[in-house]
Amino acid sequence: MTADGLTVAGIRFRTRADYEAALRDQKKINSIRARVNLDDPGELFKLFSVLQSGSYRFETQVGNNFDDEIYEKVENLKKQGITPGSVGNLNKTSKKGARRFGKSTQKAVIVDKEKDVSAKKKKENKAPKRAAESKKTARPARLEDFDKEMRQQILVEMKKSERRRKLVVSLASIIAAGSFAYFGVYYYFSARTEADYESLASLKNSTVLSENQTRNELSLHKTGELRLPDVLDEYKTLYEKNKKLIGWLKIDDTIIDYPVMQTVNNEYYLDHNYNQEYDKNGSIFLDAECSIYPRSSNLIIYGHHMKSGKMFGQLQKYAKESYGKEHSLIQFDSIYEKGTYQVMYVFRSQVYNEDDFVFKYYQFFDANSEEEFNSYMKEMASLSLYDTEVTASYGDSLLTLSTCDSSQEDGRFVVVAKKIG
Repeated sequence: MTADGLTVAGIRFRTRADYEAALRDQKKINSIRARVNLDDPGELFKLFSVLQSGSYRFETQVGNNFDDEIYEKVENLKKQGITPGSVGNLNKTSKKGARRFGKSTQKAVIVDKEKDVSAKKKKENKAPKRAAESKKTARPARLEDFDKEMRQQILVEMKKSERRRKLVVSLASIIAAGSFAYFGVYYYFSARTEADYESLASLKNSTVLSENQTRNELSLHKTGELRLPDVLDEYKTLYEKNKKLIGWLKIDDTIIDYPVMQTVNNEYYLDHNYNQEYDKNGSIFLDAECSIYPRSSNLIIYGHHMKSGKMFGQLQKYAKESYGKEHSLIQFDSIYEKGTYQVMYVFRSQVYNEDDFVFKYYQFFDANSEEEFNSYMKEMASLSLYDTEVTASYGDSLLTLSTCDSSQEDGRFVVVAKKIG
C-alpha cells in the first residue's frame, strides 16, 4: 500500500477521496485478519456470516475483493463437504479426544477435588454464624441518627436528586414521544407511497382516458415548432393524470418499478410524489437538462437512497459484482418509446465545487464529438468498481442512475447503462 499514484492493494484510485476510502477499507481488512484465523473453518464461517449481515460496510473495490476472497474460501470448504454444522461436530470430536488423553491424570485430580470439597465445607459451616452476627449488629442508617445541620443538608440533596430524576423522566418522555411521532410519519409516508405506486403500476396499459381529453389531443404534442411523437398507449392514462410523467423505470427482481418525472428544475420532485403531494420519499426524476425528444446522449435519473429501500434505496447493491451480473438489464421506457439497457459502469463519485477540474458525471448530457464521447467513457471506466466488459461507441444512447452515498461528503453512487434494445 503506497500513497504514490494513489494506489492501495494494487488498485489505483483516481481521486484523493476514493484513495482515502480505500485506505479505510484496508484498515478494516487488516483488523479482521488480525482477529480471525482464516485457516480455521469455524472462524471463517462466522466471518462470512458477519459479512453477509452487512456489519462491515466496504466503500471501494479493495473491500469488495476481500469480500470475494472470503466467499471463495467458504465455497471451497463446502465443495469439500465442510459446512457450519459439520465444523461443530469436528469440535465435539476434538473434545472427546482430549477427555481420553486426560484419563491418566484423573486420580490425582480426584484427590485434589476431595481436599477442595473439605475446605469448602468448613467455610460453609462458618458462613451462617458470621451472617447471623452481621444481622444482629447491622441496621440501615436513619435520618434521626444525624445532627440537625446534617439532616438539612441531606434533605437538600434528596430534593435536588428528585428534581433531576423528574427532569430526566420528562426529557426521556419528550424524546420518546418525538421518536414515535417521527417513525409514525415516516412509515405513514412509506406506506402511502407504496400503495400509490402499486395503484399507478396497475394503470399501465389502461385504456381509461380522462373524460375531457380526446385521443387527438393526446397524439398531437407540440413544443414550439417541434412536433412530438404519440404517447405510447401503455402510458396514456398515466400521462393524462400528470403531464410531468416522462417515462417508467423497472429493474427485474428489485423494488425499482417507478414512474419517472421531469420538471423545469431538480428540486420539486425531491419531496413530491407523482400525485404532486408532499412526500419525503420524493420521486424518481429525470434531470431538467435532459431531453427525451430529441433524445440526449445520456439520460440522468435521480432518486433518494431511502433507508426503507424505496426509490433508489437498493441501488448500492450494484457495488457487488455478482449482483451487477445478476441484474445487468434495466428497463427504461420513455412515454414515446420502450428501451432496454445493459449495465456498463458502476462507480462512486461526489458533487464537486464549480472550480474543481475533475470529471463531473452529472454534467454529461451530450457529447459534441466522438473524441469528447470517448473521453467521457474513459473517465467512467477508470472510476468503475469492476469491469462488466460492456463498452459504448459514439452515437450509443446511455442511461445513468444516481443516488446519494454516505461514504463521503456529498457522495454519489452511480450506475451507467447502454441502450441495447
